[in-house]
Amino acid sequence: MNATADQSTLSPDNPFARESTLPYKWPPLDKIKNEHYVPALEAGMAEQRKEVAAIANNEAAATFENTIVALERSGQLLNRAATVFFALSSSNTNPEIEKAQTEMAPKLSAHSDSIYLDAALFARVKQLYDRRETLQLDPESLRLLERYHTNFVRAGANLSEAQKKELRALNEKISSLTTEFRQFVLKGDNAAALVIDNRAELDGLSEAQIATAAEAAKARGMEDKWVLTLLNTTNQPALAQLKNRAVRERLFKASAGRGWGGEFGTTKLIADIIKLRADRAKLLGYPNHAAYVLEDETALTPEAVNSMLHQLAPAAVANAKREAGEMQQLIDAQAKANGTPSFQLQAWDWDFYAEQVRAKKFAYDEAQVRPYFELGRVLVDGVLFAAQELYGLKFTERKDLPVYQEDVRVFEVFDRDGSQLGLFLFDPYARSNKRGGAWMNSFVEQSRLFGNKPVVTNTLNIPKPPAGQPTLLTWDEVTTAFHEFGHALHGLFSDVQYPQFSGTNVPRDFVEYPSQYNEMWATEPRVLANYAKHHESGAPMPKELMDKVLAAQKFNQGYATTEYLAAAILDQRYHQLAAGKTPAAGDIAAFEADALKSAQVNFEAVPPRYRSTYFLHIFASPIGYSAGYYAYIWSEVLARDTEHWFKTHGGLKRENGDLLRAKVLSKGFSADALTLFRDFYGKSPDIAPLLEARGLTGGTTATAN
Repeated sequence: MNATADQSTLSPDNPFARESTLPYKWPPLDKIKNEHYVPALEAGMAEQRKEVAAIANNEAAATFENTIVALERSGQLLNRAATVFFALSSSNTNPEIEKAQTEMAPKLSAHSDSIYLDAALFARVKQLYDRRETLQLDPESLRLLERYHTNFVRAGANLSEAQKKELRALNEKISSLTTEFRQFVLKGDNAAALVIDNRAELDGLSEAQIATAAEAAKARGMEDKWVLTLLNTTNQPALAQLKNRAVRERLFKASAGRGWGGEFGTTKLIADIIKLRADRAKLLGYPNHAAYVLEDETALTPEAVNSMLHQLAPAAVANAKREAGEMQQLIDAQAKANGTPSFQLQAWDWDFYAEQVRAKKFAYDEAQVRPYFELGRVLVDGVLFAAQELYGLKFTERKDLPVYQEDVRVFEVFDRDGSQLGLFLFDPYARSNKRGGAWMNSFVEQSRLFGNKPVVTNTLNIPKPPAGQPTLLTWDEVTTAFHEFGHALHGLFSDVQYPQFSGTNVPRDFVEYPSQYNEMWATEPRVLANYAKHHESGAPMPKELMDKVLAAQKFNQGYATTEYLAAAILDQRYHQLAAGKTPAAGDIAAFEADALKSAQVNFEAVPPRYRSTYFLHIFASPIGYSAGYYAYIWSEVLARDTEHWFKTHGGLKRENGDLLRAKVLSKGFSADALTLFRDFYGKSPDIAPLLEARGLTGGTTATAN
């Protein structure tokens, strides 16, 4: 990976050297090798520097075409290489890619700065911006000019040369450290996996899950052992089933203890990242990093975010404590019946006893419903079926296009009129070289400027069963599949001129809106009946069981809301710190504890969804979701409003889907996000449907605008 490109040319043998000739400009993944990335990235940066220099030094007067559109057209080689590189560094990495990440992160940061801190280039942009009202631009073009001006200013274009030098150094350091954090967390996840020596300790897991654990052990060279691999969240799926309390405790502590020390400890990285972000915000003229980030989101200010989070927290914690009380009663009753000592409910007990309370309240548990949620059927007869019914889409699986991993499925998407819309990739299974969580990427972003149709991918982390065994999903995994496809639709439906506005290139607190709204179709009776069929017999899920699943939607929402809010509040506490006020590495644990306590979300039985040391959303990229993890609940206000709108307008109907597509999903960021929502919804966001959905009614108030 140490091969050095000519800085201006790229070998014609490199797959990135030219635009792909495959359908939809699909990258030639079968030809791309590790050694191709660094030369292509280096040459791409060199090529774009030449393009930008030509724009900045153009002797002709600045025009929208020769400056703004020219900037949009620049960097195509770099974009081709970077898109594949960063997608695979998350979903299919290896030591050589990790080495390249470490090498390229500061260089790519410096390259971005070389563009946005170019005084001559900014002067041309500013000239156009200052006379924008006289240019007679169409609305999308005017917005593009305004966004470029905003991006330059926020990137530091108005700083002095000495300040720009300081900013470049800060950006390079942040880029390097966040790359290192991401790599440490992945390695830490693998290292912290729980090794089981005695099969009896896995009592409660299904035979398929036990076989998966055995396969995971064999992959690590362990015979006659079982390995429970870790997802990135604090709580782990197996905690709901493991009957051995001591094993549950070991699994929970292995998960929650990641990154606090040892070879893959991340507290030093966190302290450095927080400090550098605060220093950068001060340099750019902001009181803290959160103020800098939120200025360009729909929330606008830290105060607005704090108001929502802190108004929701008391009701969420109160609900969680009521749920804990029900579980404690069950624990005490069982202990009395068995003649054994009782114990206080702990975090590692929650999911196990929540399943029992669910079974008691709704007369079903996850073990009863999982046989009806086979992965292939959930995808095709559930996720894709809903899109077919609502938007008129058709999906045809293609096996002739190269993929980066054998489990990846590819679907060609046809629009309601039969025309080609784009490609959809589905990468479902957890791997040791894939980061935790679930996400959407774009291999090709839609834009009329380049004539590009979208190529999007959904990546999940479902444990892969042994060969020949079905993949049976939990309800959470089913919901996640629908959620991520909402992002995919946002990318597929994009219909904009300029790539900067394409698909999901929207504010963080708006990007989760289409995905959270799309979750509603998982429980829509017609959709649920179409995919909830027994994996062996094909028999539909019995109506009484389906009714129980639907009735249980508010179950355990106190827990779900509290664990999320704890993480969102923790994110804000870190990023609302001023320069000079950030904690040292040795103080990270105390800072986390104090942040949760002062916000009154320090309920020991409900830990944050992510603790600081493996909080990838906020520490694994230069910006990412830093000061933006609140976006999920902010977006959910819009999502629940949309769900309410659909239910009052006839539900799963083509005209409803077509309206949402036309007003929101096709627009990307070509207009203000909340303006798009109001244009669809007919009024400003209303938090009431969210409070109802999460069981938080009863005096709680908050606003989303």
